[in-house]
Amino acid sequence: MAASEAAPRASSRVARSDGLELVLPSNARGIGSVITAPDSPQLIAGVRLQPVTLWPDDRGFFLEVHRIGRGLAAHFPPERSQVSAALNYPGTIKAFHYHLLQTDCWTPIAGMFQVALADLREGSATFGLRNTLYVGALRPWQILIPPGVAHGYKVIGGEAAVLVYMTDQFYNPSDEGRIPYDDSGIHYDWETQHK
Repeated sequence: MAASEAAPRASSRVARSDGLELVLPSNARGIGSVITAPDSPQLIAGVRLQPVTLWPDDRGFFLEVHRIGRGLAAHFPPERSQVSAALNYPGTIKAFHYHLLQTDCWTPIAGMFQVALADLREGSATFGLRNTLYVGALRPWQILIPPGVAHGYKVIGGEAAVLVYMTDQFYNPSDEGRIPYDDSGIHYDWETQHK
């Protein structure tokens, strides 16, 4: 948590499922902790990061996204996992959504993303905390996002960005909840921070 951030308070219940209680925090406006290392002690509990190796040459680059049974998504069951991709135009904000059951593993493969995470899990040691990650072509990291952690992103820079993501469940609309990008509880500041 940034030194200037106060500990978040619970605001209102969002969802509940099999022992997972999701509650909107009541945060001051901000972006939380900017995560600059995969082993950062400020990372939300259960979120995991892993650098991805790129093999560039004079034709472009090669990137291995996933191997079944290995890496951050090693525990994803092959019989019900899904791989999807999203192309996003510069300046696009897609936020926030969360899952009660599904775990996501994101791999940005083109462009740059400002990823915003917020812990909605009541009782979590990191409840209410927000993380900001700048990932993509300049920082090729995979991000594992567990159930109960709200997630979203903004495409930064002047080019389109592509996100490939693997989930441990087939798409199920009843497992996905949405929170407005400008929710007053998460209170994430999407404005440019370093003007």
